[in-house]
Amino acid sequence: MTSIDARSTVDAPAARVASAAAGPATAIVLALSFSHLLNDLVQSLLPAIYPIIKDTLNLNFSQIGLITFAFQVTASLLQPLVGIVTDRKPMPFSLSVGMGLSLIGLLLVAWANSFWLLLIAGCVIGSGSSIFHPEASRVARLASGGRHGLAQSIFQVGGNAGQAIGPLLAALIVVPHGQTSVAWFAGVALAGMLLLGWVGVWYRNHLRAPKPHATTKSLSPAAHFGRRRIAWAIVILLVLTFSKNFYMASFSSYYTFYLIHHFSVTVQDSQLYLFVFGAAVAAGTLAGGWIGDRIGRLNVIWLSILGVLPFSLALPYVGLNATIGLSIVIGFLMASAFPAIIVFAQELVPGKVGTIGGLFFGFAFGMGGLGAAVLGVLADATSIEFAYKVCSVLPAIGILTILLPKLDRLRDA
Repeated sequence: MTSIDARSTVDAPAARVASAAAGPATAIVLALSFSHLLNDLVQSLLPAIYPIIKDTLNLNFSQIGLITFAFQVTASLLQPLVGIVTDRKPMPFSLSVGMGLSLIGLLLVAWANSFWLLLIAGCVIGSGSSIFHPEASRVARLASGGRHGLAQSIFQVGGNAGQAIGPLLAALIVVPHGQTSVAWFAGVALAGMLLLGWVGVWYRNHLRAPKPHATTKSLSPAAHFGRRRIAWAIVILLVLTFSKNFYMASFSSYYTFYLIHHFSVTVQDSQLYLFVFGAAVAAGTLAGGWIGDRIGRLNVIWLSILGVLPFSLALPYVGLNATIGLSIVIGFLMASAFPAIIVFAQELVPGKVGTIGGLFFGFAFGMGGLGAAVLGVLADATSIEFAYKVCSVLPAIGILTILLPKLDRLRDA
C-alpha cells in the first residue's frame, strides 16, 4: 500500500518529500492495528476486576453499573467532538495523548481505594479511547493507498483481538494477584504511546508533504444527491449500526449464559465457544473491508446485516452443534458490516473523516453498552432464551439499506 499515487505529476523535490512522508504506509496501518489491540486490551481490564473490587471496596451492583456507564458514556459522547476538532486542526500526536490517558486511568484503577476514584478512572480511560479512535481511523485511511476498506478492517481487527486477549490476561494475572497487579499492564500502554509517537511522526510528515495536483474533478455526494439525502443516509447507517451492535451485545455479554442455561454446557466449554465466536468476528472484520473494496460497500452492508436474518431467526430453535455453527456464520457476517459502514459514510461526507469516525465508533460503543443493559433487564424479567428470540429479528432492520444512495452512480457521473 502507498498513501500517495506514484502516477501524480509533481516536481522532483516535492515527489521526494511526498515519498518520504508516505513511505512505510503498510507498516503504519499495521502499527495502528497493533495499537488498537493494546488500547482495547487496556480498556478490557476495567470490567475484568469488577469481581475483585466489588468485595474489597464493598460495592453494590448499582455502583458497578455506574462505573461502566461513566466509561462508556465518556468514550461514546466525546468521540464525535474529537473528530470535529481534529478535522479542523489535525493533531498528529494526539494518538499518543489518548494512550497516555488510558495509562493514567489504568494506574488509577490499580490503586483506587474508593468508588469515586474508580468512577474517575473510568472517565479517564473513556477519554483516552475517545481521542484514539477517530484520529486512528483517519490515519488508517490516509495510509490505505486507496484501499480504504482493507485498511479500516486491519485497524478494527486489532481492537477485536485486544478485547479477546484482555480478559484472558486478566484471568491469568489480575485475578490471582489482585487489583494492584493491573499496574503491571502500564508497560502495555507505554509501548502503545511509543508506537503511536512513531505513527504521529509519519502523520505530521504526511501533512507537510506537497500534495499531488488533481487531474480530474469529482462531483461531491452532497452536490449530486442533495444534503438532505446525505443526512438521511447517515441516519440510516447509524440505525444499521444500532441493529448490528445491539444484536452483537447478546453474544458478547450473554452467549455463555445462554449455552450454560439452554444446553447445560460447562463454564469452560462455554468460554471456548465464546472464543470461537470471537475468532469468527475477527475474521469477518478483516474480510469486510477487503471484500467491500472489490464488490462495493453497499453490497457488503446488504449481505452483512439483512443476510444474517435467516441464521439469526433459526438460532434460538436449534441444537448445540447447530448453534455453534450458526454463531460462526452470524459473527463473521455481522462483523464484516462495520468497516463497510465506516468507509461508506466517509465517502458520503468527504473531508470529515475524523467526524464520521468519531460519530460511528462512539455510537457503536454506546449501542453495545445499551444493548447489554437492556438485554440483561429483559433476561431477568423473562428468560435468556426469550431475549435471544427478540434479538433474532433485529437484522431485519437491514432492509433500510435499500434507501442508501448508490455511490457507484456518482462515480460513473
